[in-house]
Amino acid sequence: MQRAKRDDRDRLEQRKVRLRRALVCAAAVPAVLITAACSSDSGDSKPKSDGASASKSASDSTSPSASSSPTAAPGAYKTLPNACKALSSKTLGDMVPKADTSGKKGGSDEPSSRASCSWSSLSNNGVKGSQFRWLNVSLLRFDSDAARGSADAQAHTYFTNQVKDAQSVSGAKNAKVSAVSGTGDEATSVRYDLSKKEGLFKQETLVARVENVVVTLDFNGAGLAGDKTPDPDDLAKSAQKALKETVDSVSSANSGGGSGSSSADPSTKPSGSASPSASSKKS
Repeated sequence: MQRAKRDDRDRLEQRKVRLRRALVCAAAVPAVLITAACSSDSGDSKPKSDGASASKSASDSTSPSASSSPTAAPGAYKTLPNACKALSSKTLGDMVPKADTSGKKGGSDEPSSRASCSWSSLSNNGVKGSQFRWLNVSLLRFDSDAARGSADAQAHTYFTNQVKDAQSVSGAKNAKVSAVSGTGDEATSVRYDLSKKEGLFKQETLVARVENVVVTLDFNGAGLAGDKTPDPDDLAKSAQKALKETVDSVSSANSGGGSGSSSADPSTKPSGSASPSASSKKS
């Protein structure tokens, strides 16, 4: 009997303990909800735009400003040499014997951006006929421009177009294209034969880019009135020497400025605008 009473007391005590626990938990739930609600209200009490502003501000601090977009680096060369003085008297004497070494200046020259000069000679060999030679040097300089790109990139594009033009001359035969080493940043030789009513002409067109300047050199020769046709390899050797001399004159005209070696990008690398249009044809 006593044992039964003890069991009843124990069960009663256990129910009390469980009841107290339930009351404590029930009392705790509203507190948690209130706390959560207060936290939520405190967050909502701030203007929502503040959060957006903070986010935008952080984004702005990590994003480059549109006004800070990079600009193209200026061209290395600021002027051009006098095209009629780009070659030495000795070189001219070898290539165009008996020619007036002062040359014929291009009519559309703009001293700082475009220059050209030409020489011609006719050596009479009596009953054997005569030898004709013609030499032309053209220089084009480009300036960097926000719309057109860097000076070097513009020059590279013009260089490429000049080489293409030389390969597409009407009537040209036996064309041969080859790279020219050791001259400027890039250089190419285009050789071909051209038949005219006067005779067979051997043509050498060389194009070189040195930083933001493009040099185009045309040299041709023919044996007239029965004289023998000039050796194309001899013409090529003389033309390449003259090309290098002209490229060196660009550096000299700018007090040695520019690298004269492979430049940074032709995306090529790899150009105010180019003073002349990049589509201009050689004189």
